[in-house]
Amino acid sequence: MNPWWCASLISIFGGLGGVVNALLSDNGFALPRKESGVWCPGAISNILIGAYSAAIELADKSPRSVISLRFSALAGAFLVGVAGAKWITNEVDKRLLKETVKVAVNSKKLPKEQSEHITEGSPRQVLHDVKEACAACVGTEAA
Repeated sequence: MNPWWCASLISIFGGLGGVVNALLSDNGFALPRKESGVWCPGAISNILIGAYSAAIELADKSPRSVISLRFSALAGAFLVGVAGAKWITNEVDKRLLKETVKVAVNSKKLPKEQSEHITEGSPRQVLHDVKEACAACVGTEAA
C-alpha cells in the first residue's frame, strides 16, 4: 500500500478521534476563541490535534519497518486522536478554572445560594456563572 495513503488514513482516523473528543466534552462543536484571556481550541482544533497526534504516532515507527495498514493501526490512530485532543481540552479547562478562581477571589463576596451550586457545569459555564454572580454582588453593594 502507498505510504501516503496509509498516512492519510491514519490522520483521518486521528481526526475522527478529535471529533469524538469534541462530542464528549462539554464544549461541543464551538469555534476556536479566547474567553477571559484563555484560548479555547474548539472542535476544529480538536480534529487537527487528533490528526496530528495520530500522524506523529505513525512517524514514530522505525524507518526500517514495513508500513502496513491494519485495522489495529486505525483503531490505535483513533484512540491516539481522542487522547491527544482530550489532553489539550483538559489543559484549557484547567486554565478556565484558574481564571474562575481569580475572579472569585477578587470579588467581595458571593451569595451563599449561588456559591453552593456554582461548580455545577463545564469549566466555561462555571467561569460565566462566577462572573455573573460577582457582577450581581457589586450591583447589590452599590445600591
